[in-house]
Amino acid sequence: MLAFLLLLVTTGCLGGDVTSKFAIKQHWDNNFEGSFCFHLTSNLVGYEIFISFDSGVKELQQWEAEWVGSHPPCATKYTMVNKESKGVHSKGEDLCIRFMGKMCTGATPSGSATLKDLTDDHQKVPDIPHVNGAQSTKYNYGEVLEKSILFYEAQRSGKLPKNNRIPWRADSALGDKGDTGEDLTGGWYDAGDNVKFNFPMAWSTTVLTWGLIKWKDAYEKSGQLDYMYDSIRWPMDYLMKCHSKPNELYVQVGDGGTDHGSWTSPERMTGNRPAFKITTSQGGADVGLETAAALAAGSIAFKTKDAAYSRKLLAQAKSIYGFARKTKDRYSDTVNAAAAYYKSNNITDELGWGALWMYKATGDKSYIAEAEKHHEPGAAWGFSWDEKTAGVNMLLYEVTKKDIYKQDIIATMKSWMPGGDLPYTPKCLAFRLVWGALRYASNTALIALMAADQGINPVPYRKWAMSQINYALGDAGRSYVVGFGKNPPQRPHHRASSCPLLPAPCSWGAQQNPGPNPHTLYGALVGGPGSSDNYADDRKDYTKNEVACDYNAGFQSTVAGLLHLSIKHQLPTEYKSICSNRG
Repeated sequence: MLAFLLLLVTTGCLGGDVTSKFAIKQHWDNNFEGSFCFHLTSNLVGYEIFISFDSGVKELQQWEAEWVGSHPPCATKYTMVNKESKGVHSKGEDLCIRFMGKMCTGATPSGSATLKDLTDDHQKVPDIPHVNGAQSTKYNYGEVLEKSILFYEAQRSGKLPKNNRIPWRADSALGDKGDTGEDLTGGWYDAGDNVKFNFPMAWSTTVLTWGLIKWKDAYEKSGQLDYMYDSIRWPMDYLMKCHSKPNELYVQVGDGGTDHGSWTSPERMTGNRPAFKITTSQGGADVGLETAAALAAGSIAFKTKDAAYSRKLLAQAKSIYGFARKTKDRYSDTVNAAAAYYKSNNITDELGWGALWMYKATGDKSYIAEAEKHHEPGAAWGFSWDEKTAGVNMLLYEVTKKDIYKQDIIATMKSWMPGGDLPYTPKCLAFRLVWGALRYASNTALIALMAADQGINPVPYRKWAMSQINYALGDAGRSYVVGFGKNPPQRPHHRASSCPLLPAPCSWGAQQNPGPNPHTLYGALVGGPGSSDNYADDRKDYTKNEVACDYNAGFQSTVAGLLHLSIKHQLPTEYKSICSNRG
C-alpha cells in the first residue's frame, strides 16, 4: 500500500496544526494513483508545493498544477505551482491534488509535501504616531502621507532599488526602449494597469512636488521627508530619459488596448511594449510643457537636497520647454495610442502652467509675461491632469498679487463650495464626476489650501478642504484609502496587488477572485462613490474602485497642507458646518 506523509507548514492560508489527508485510489504492479489534501483555514489565491520522496518515482501526472523546472526520471523531489485557473480556493476547503505515477524500485514510496502559500506577502507598515506638539486631528495625516508614498512605490516600473519596501513587487519592464534603443525603463505605471502614460505621470509629479515645496515641514515632522524625495525622484529620472534628443520626447510606453486585454502583474508581462513620442513635426505642447513643469518643480525641491541633481533637472526642463514651445499641437492628436485614455482638450492651460513653473525655478520674469498671455479668466471647471486653469490662476496670483487672478480663484471656489454650481452627495462630497469623484474634490481642496495660504478667505477655504479630505478618510462612514482607517477598500481595481506572489501565475482568475486582493495597496485612493454616496468594494468596477497616480497626487499634497496647519496650530477646530448650505 502506498503511504504519503504530508508535512504542512504554517504559512498564510494553512496556519496552526493541520493534519494531512491521503487517500489511495489504486495500486497495481509498479503503478499508483492517489491524492493528498490540504485543509485551508483562510482564502488562497496562489500556491507552490514541494514534494520529497524517499525513493524515486516517475511519470507523475496531475491536473491541478504545473511542474516547476525539470524532473529527471526516478527523481525524488518535485515542485509544482498552481495552474492559472486553479489558484483561488476558499477558507474551509480541502485542496486535493490527485496523482498517477510509477514507482522505480518496486518499493512503496513515502515522503513529505509542503504547501507554500503565495497569497499573502505579510507586509507590515510601521505605525506613524501623530506629530508631537501638533494640533489634535481626527485622522492621522502623517500616516496618510506614509501610506500614500508607499502607493507610489508600488507603482514603480523598472529595476527596483535595494531598499524596495513593497515585498510583492519586483523588477519589471526592463526592456522598455525607444525607437533607436533609448533606455525608457523606470517611471510609474499609471493606474490599475501596466502602461506608462507620461501626461498624467508628469502632472502628478508636479503636484506632489508643489506640496513638498509648500509644506515641507509636514514631511519632516512625520518622518517621511527622505521617502518623499525618493518618491518624486523616481518619475523625474524617467522623464529625463524620455528626452534623449533635443527635438523629441517620449510620452508613453505600452499600448492601452493590448494591456487592458490581459490581467497580470508587471513582473509577468510578456510581449512588445511600444513607445510613442512627440517631435517638432508631430507635436504635443501640452505633455511637453507639463514635463518641463515637473522637472522645474523638481529643481526647486532638490536645490538644497542635491544641488547637482537640481541643476540637471533645470537644464532638462529648459530644453523640453523650448522644444515644446515649437509646436501648438495637442499630443493626443498625434499620439493615437493616448487619445482613448488621456485625451487633451487644449494646450492653453499648459502654456501658462509650464511658463509659471519655469519662472519659479529660474526667476526670469519673461516667463510671467508669457503665462499672462494665456490667462483664462473666470471660474475653473476643476483641477486635474488635463485642466490646470485653477492651478495657473493660483500661481499667477502668488507671483503677481494682481486682483484679477484673485477674483478667478474666488470664482472657482464659489462654484465648488456649498451653494455653488456643483451638486453634493448627502454626506458632503462635492461631486464633479462619477469617474474619480474623490480625485476632483481633493484636487480642488489643494487649490483651496494654496489660496488660504495667500490670505484669500483662509477660514472657509480651509474648512472646506478639510471636509473633502476627511470625507475620503472616514467621515462618510468608511475610508476610501486602501489600508487606512475604518473599513477601507480591499478589492481595488489594480492588477499587481490582485496577483499572488511569484512563481504563481496571474490572469483573469485573479480579477474575478471574490476575496480581497492578496496584497494591500497601502495608501491608494480609489475613485470613490456615486452621487448618493453609494459605493461597493468591487474589483471589476473600474469607475469607482480603480486607483491611479493622479488620484493620489492632489490628495496627498492636500493632506500635507492640513498636517502643516496642525503643526502651526492653524487648523480649523470645526469644519462640518461648511456643508450646512450644500446643494
